[in-house]
Amino acid sequence: MTALFDRHREMLDDAVKAVQSRAFWTPFPEVPSGKIYGETAKTDGEAAYAALLGQPFALPGHPESRRAGAEVSPFGGALGITYPAADVPALIAAAEAAAPALAEAGPEARVGICLEILTRLNRISFLLGNATMHTTGQAFAMAFQAGGPHAQDRGLEAVAVAWSEMTRFARDAIWEKPQGKAAPLVLEKHWTLVPRGLALTIGCNTFPTWNSYPGIFASLATGNPVIVKPHPGAILPLALTVRVAREVLAEAGLPADAVLLAVDEPGAEVTKALASDPAIRLIDYTGSATFGGWLRDNARQAQLFTEETGVNSITLAATDDYAGMCANLAFSLSLYSGQMCTAPQNIYIPRGGIDTDEGHKSFDAVAAALAGAIDDLLADPARAAGVSGALANPATAARLEGLRGQGRVVRDSAGEGRLRSPLLLAVEDGQPGPQDGECFGPVAFLIAVADADAGITAAAEIARRKGAITAALYDTDEPRIARAIRAFADAGVNLSINLTGNIFVNQSAAFSDFHVTGGNPAGNASLTDTAFVASRFTRVMWRRPLRQAT
Repeated sequence: MTALFDRHREMLDDAVKAVQSRAFWTPFPEVPSGKIYGETAKTDGEAAYAALLGQPFALPGHPESRRAGAEVSPFGGALGITYPAADVPALIAAAEAAAPALAEAGPEARVGICLEILTRLNRISFLLGNATMHTTGQAFAMAFQAGGPHAQDRGLEAVAVAWSEMTRFARDAIWEKPQGKAAPLVLEKHWTLVPRGLALTIGCNTFPTWNSYPGIFASLATGNPVIVKPHPGAILPLALTVRVAREVLAEAGLPADAVLLAVDEPGAEVTKALASDPAIRLIDYTGSATFGGWLRDNARQAQLFTEETGVNSITLAATDDYAGMCANLAFSLSLYSGQMCTAPQNIYIPRGGIDTDEGHKSFDAVAAALAGAIDDLLADPARAAGVSGALANPATAARLEGLRGQGRVVRDSAGEGRLRSPLLLAVEDGQPGPQDGECFGPVAFLIAVADADAGITAAAEIARRKGAITAALYDTDEPRIARAIRAFADAGVNLSINLTGNIFVNQSAAFSDFHVTGGNPAGNASLTDTAFVASRFTRVMWRRPLRQAT
């Protein structure tokens, strides 16, 4: 049962090295090129996606009592795909029936299966890209990367960390304790890795695979059957994932029900019933802090790993590349219409302005330059569509409309329906308003503060209170930069300093960046440190006096 492990051992070893070194590495190319994925990969992916529309989605052998599915593309049109749906007891029973064989398979077999699943998913990255695009509103280039190779990288990272943790200590030992003149005490000791139990992965609407793969593969590699619960608006990317996983499991001689799909529709959700079932012992969740709080209160039987809402910030203190800073921030604010968990929202600017390589710039001049940089970036409609994509949820557009009166409009949001550009609002520090919490979508608040240190303090404090995944600083004063590094570290938020060019605060690189620190309310888990996988199994020992050979 370890043939797949042997087949992919080199990739696993390279992944483990990358996790340890934190250097750049990936086996899954992010460029949607025919030279890499095959000359017909693009058209094959489009055709495969089109063939799924309006059809029942096949998951052979999956528990099914009805069909469900009501996905609508943010770019227009219902997908018309129905998926096998089952009630909670049937899903729990199927997963529990698969658990003994998955546990008995052992680390090598399970890790090999995970590596094969990821490899096969990479081969259908163009299909996954189309599925992600039409369920999340991401433009295709981003959907290909985030829904395909980048998600696969994060899944592989979780497998590599799981493998390292499962093999960190010896499985067997001869323990010999001297007893002076008496014969030593000699015991044989053996340790068994025992999976924690059934795992539930609760997917989100915006990044269904990227946010779900770490939990799915960490649980599966450590022997826990996984029930995958997609967001009702973004089922297809995870349904494709489940189908590939079930195929590989069956081919390896293990129960396909070690990975299951839990489908529901708005108004008939099954998430609460699943999460609170006593059999569920692990939950991976990405979404609002409101539902995260419900899980903490009502799913106490499970180990909970969360990524939740937060307020990401940028402090502008000074810069030696004014144009580069403005262009970089324009892209960060526009990318996927601000719907990334790493997107900046609050921008703290000294009331008296900042020093730059182009001279001193007032608060209003900085605000106008940011608005102008966004206008320049989005001036070409084709480029704008490729950067901004569409809003995943129409409620985001409705919320945007209500924000215009919450500050001085520096740049109004343009577009209609689900196609919207960033709204920039100027407000005063200490002024109550929506900037005190997460405002999901294409909006940023330009907050006037007394000075740069006040901006750093305010940004670190809101991260500590409300949570944050990212923070950024533009400055030329090294002592102040050092103070900022300490302040944001104390707030438990990752800090980027003076980013210009083609690296943005929104980006999080697998094998190098720990996504979410677990040190503030934006989440209690980090993708993917040792704590993310180590509690998914326990080590149980049996020992006895060593028997002498006869």
